[in-house]
Amino acid sequence: MLPALLTCKCPSCRKTTIFVHKGIFPLGELVLLKDYCEVCGQKMKSERNNGGGINYALTVVLFILNLGWYWPIFGMSYKDNSMYYYLISSTLVVILLQPYLMRLSRAIYLYLYVGFGNTDK
Repeated sequence: MLPALLTCKCPSCRKTTIFVHKGIFPLGELVLLKDYCEVCGQKMKSERNNGGGINYALTVVLFILNLGWYWPIFGMSYKDNSMYYYLISSTLVVILLQPYLMRLSRAIYLYLYVGFGNTDK
């Protein structure tokens, strides 16, 4: 299940991608979902399928994970500017990974609400 989720495959059959475009470009059409899966016919779109809350949670988790590599290498102290450097570096990492995080949050949302082998035709 995890490899299919990370590559954004259909939550029902896990054979085809759920997005219209395979890559992240064009950025304006980054999170456009297919209407139905070509293999199993699973409906991909719903009115409430935005994944925005999951995207926020992934961003917060990424900030915490960045602390895991920043603290041992550079250290954290309130006496110098290391907290500001941490926030700047974490913000840059989140901005660079944001297109993938947006797609991943949509895929996680679908995986939460569509079971494996379930076809909603």
